[in-house]
Amino acid sequence: MPAEPESARLSAPSPVEILSVSALIRDVRDLLEHRYPLLWIAGEISNLMQARSGHWYFSLKDQSAQVRCVMFRNRSSNLEWQPRDGMQVEARALVTMYEARGDFQLNIETMRRAGQGALYEAFLRLRDKLAAEGLFDAARKRELPAYPRQIGVLTSLAAAALRDVLTTLRRRNPSIPVIIYPSAVQGEGAAAELTRALRKAGERAECDVLILARGGGSIEDLWAFNDEQLARAICASPVPVVTGVGHETDFTIADFAADHRAPTPTAAAELVSPSRADLLRDIAALAGTLSRHLARNLRDRMQRLDLLTRRLTHPGQRIAAQQNNLAQLVTRLGRATAHDMAMRRWRLSELLQRNAARLPQPERLLQLLEGLRARLLAVSSRRLEALTARLERLQTSLGHLGPAAVLARGYSIVHNDRGELVNDGATLAAGDILSLQFAKGGAKVAVHTANPIKPSR
Repeated sequence: MPAEPESARLSAPSPVEILSVSALIRDVRDLLEHRYPLLWIAGEISNLMQARSGHWYFSLKDQSAQVRCVMFRNRSSNLEWQPRDGMQVEARALVTMYEARGDFQLNIETMRRAGQGALYEAFLRLRDKLAAEGLFDAARKRELPAYPRQIGVLTSLAAAALRDVLTTLRRRNPSIPVIIYPSAVQGEGAAAELTRALRKAGERAECDVLILARGGGSIEDLWAFNDEQLARAICASPVPVVTGVGHETDFTIADFAADHRAPTPTAAAELVSPSRADLLRDIAALAGTLSRHLARNLRDRMQRLDLLTRRLTHPGQRIAAQQNNLAQLVTRLGRATAHDMAMRRWRLSELLQRNAARLPQPERLLQLLEGLRARLLAVSSRRLEALTARLERLQTSLGHLGPAAVLARGYSIVHNDRGELVNDGATLAAGDILSLQFAKGGAKVAVHTANPIKPSR
């Protein structure tokens, strides 16, 4: 068997080339996918089957033809509605071949119910436009009143949603009055009627909150709530607006513009009305708290009154008590004064004694001075005698040791011509002039011969 090509064929094969079934199917698949990229196709769903894997298998047909379709789980899980047999749809699909059976089929990327494509696109354009203007900003949303005095409902008098809203309001709090502003909620002119009713409710200003309600339906049924003028009227309303339009999965432009969105009309009624049972329970709790506070306050005041009563006495008793207290104070003052005087006398006596001890005594001092003078004279006399005797001894010793006494005994003092004392003959030379000093007078001599003293052996 000839080898099969590895890549997809985009050109016609050679007339002599022999293809395998797989190669032929791949060629046809590649040609289809290149010839028909993603496209929209309209038809009726037939033979719808959901496999355990989550994939959907069905056929799309019209009056004269049908084609097999598959929508894989990763695509089908994104749908917000459930397809059914006989439903007219518009599908975005890729034209391809299922190689295992050689079947021509469509791989569905997404689907929408027929006729809703243009409406949905208009819805998205209006939503983006108003969002860009800031009409949907969270900052402009208002809080709902906790205890509304009156509630307004904008809906059709024949709508089932009105019965649901009234039943819920009556069940939760029948004491709150309800005003109905009737308006068409479906069909031509419904949006204008809703807008007029909303403006009328705002002008009358008789309600604290407004409910814009309608039951479920198709996008066409809810289209009146996707009106631009209605959205602007909701934003301009002086009264907070709550929408309860359709089911939980239904979203309208009015929901984005409203101050609060409820998933259903019933939920909107529950959102704006406080529960009577909850209010009664809160009142009972507050009453109990108030009663406890009053009882505690009363007990505190009674105790305060008892204390003041005990402190309240007869004026005579108070005067007698004050006189008694005054007498005690006088007694204590006298004792304190006497004690203070005694202490001051003792302190004065002590100071006088200390002062007397420190004052000079002339007679005693004179006696002391005389005694000291006599002792000084006696000591001076004895000291003088001792010094005189010592002086005499020293004079006698000095007389014996003085140069004059020595010279008197025949000695002389010899000086050379430089006035130096001569006590060694070795320092003399012949011809030296010497000065001799005697006890009486002196003489000049010349050295004839110098005889130095020879050391002894």
